[in-house]
Amino acid sequence: QVQVVESGGGLVQPGGSLRLSCAVSVDTLDYYAIAWFRQAPGKEREGVSCISSGDGITSYSDPVKGRFTISRDNAKKTVYLQMNSLKPEDTAVYYCAPGVSCPGLIPENIAFWGQGTQVTVSS
Repeated sequence: QVQVVESGGGLVQPGGSLRLSCAVSVDTLDYYAIAWFRQAPGKEREGVSCISSGDGITSYSDPVKGRFTISRDNAKKTVYLQMNSLKPEDTAVYYCAPGVSCPGLIPENIAFWGQGTQVTVSS
């Protein structure tokens, strides 16, 4: 099974920035779409962003659109999530997951999760 390791979380003040990394244990990352999810305390896991395989088309949830940027480095087998203008409501554990395509990357379809990385936005 494909394994992922998320990193880069931390404590940041409102308005600050963080860059999350998702290292994926595959031979070739090129063939995979990668999505970021988050889960806040007491809430369900939700999709945040996704980047497709091949042409790297990106998509974002409405709450993060314009503030977050997803990118990929296939040579490093790593996907990044640059988070700017962070808000307290962005506080959550962030997870990444690989899949065949972005439309199929919904929490219900993910069999194995990484440990996630905690992002806390607070003054």
